[in-house]
Amino acid sequence: MEEKSVFRPTVVRTGRGLSVAGTRITLYQIMDYIRADEPPEAVRDDFRLTIKQTDDVLKYIKTHYDEVDEEYLRIVAQSEENRRYWHERNKKRFDRLAKLPRNPEYKKVWDKIDELKEDMKC
Repeated sequence: MEEKSVFRPTVVRTGRGLSVAGTRITLYQIMDYIRADEPPEAVRDDFRLTIKQTDDVLKYIKTHYDEVDEEYLRIVAQSEENRRYWHERNKKRFDRLAKLPRNPEYKKVWDKIDELKEDMKC
């Protein structure tokens, strides 16, 4: 009986788009690293990929850069559109909640939140 080798590609198309096979990691997440000129080791470590997976994914992106980048830009635009939609939809609710009196039981927590907000303004 002849033994057949089973080739399993590292990059597959799923309902989420181009992904690393067997994971929930999309190539669009990895594109953030590529666009930020992060080294391959950062991709491998942050996404907990093997050296082979990392090499295969980066090679795939390099070979199909225009296609992957086009999809990436579409995903980023869609994500921003969704963020704006939900921000506007929840704006009145958040404004109303911000005006509610704070529970004195959580004074220390609220003081810390206010301090962090003030630090972020700098």
